[in-house]
Amino acid sequence: MNILVTLNSNYIPPLKIMLKSMFINNPKVTFTVYLMHSSITDHEIDDLKSYIEMHKSKLEVLFINEDDFTDAPAHSYYTKEMYYRLLAYKFLPEDIDRVLYLDPDILVINSLEALYNLNIDDYLFAAAFHDIPGTDTINKVRFYPYELKEYYNSGVLLMNLENQRNKIKENEIFKFVEEYFNILIFPDQDVLNALYSQDILTLDEKIYNYDVRFYSLYKISSKDEWDMTKVIYNTVILHFCGKNKPWRRDYKGNFHSLYKYYEKLTFNKFSE
Repeated sequence: MNILVTLNSNYIPPLKIMLKSMFINNPKVTFTVYLMHSSITDHEIDDLKSYIEMHKSKLEVLFINEDDFTDAPAHSYYTKEMYYRLLAYKFLPEDIDRVLYLDPDILVINSLEALYNLNIDDYLFAAAFHDIPGTDTINKVRFYPYELKEYYNSGVLLMNLENQRNKIKENEIFKFVEEYFNILIFPDQDVLNALYSQDILTLDEKIYNYDVRFYSLYKISSKDEWDMTKVIYNTVILHFCGKNKPWRRDYKGNFHSLYKYYEKLTFNKFSE
């Protein structure tokens, strides 16, 4: 199973926690983890490679140098890293036809196989949108005249690489960023939705991109069906969206204890 991550050194600890949860809950799967980066040190790469190999999987490094996005518009607050997951198809091996992108602020608490094997022949991506009242209308107005089917979260993306190689044009992305950079809030996510919303297969957010901030909303809107038991047994991906992250000491949330459990398994040398 091919997994894609894009990050800098600051996110290596949460990446390890995410990977630990993925390895534990997919024990029969051999993963190839593709890491796109531009600044991680050789020592950090070696450490991460050893960590992944310890779990019977392998790391492939995709180093992005300064010349790779020479023509891409970038600004002081929007760096070239914004393009990494959107243009990953250019750097991934041509002999793989799909990859699952995962943000590092995620826990994988059940099997990924059903998600990974979805039929996305007619799509560029599969992703979930967070059905929060008001946000859909705001984003559709923000990017008029682009027709957004929904406003998808880019933290979990199943990518059809063959279709992307044929349909995604990097110059279109660069043109969009140049034209709209004043209203971009989540740069790569905004580009994803404005340009490719119509080519995204919708995933169930409560299963494949569960925003932990909205536990109470999910529970109430489902008439108590999506309680903690339902989540633990059925949700595949918990996503700690927003600025408040579970590895910080002041974090408070319904899934904090679960995150700490995987954190302990990751960094306790006696956990293996």
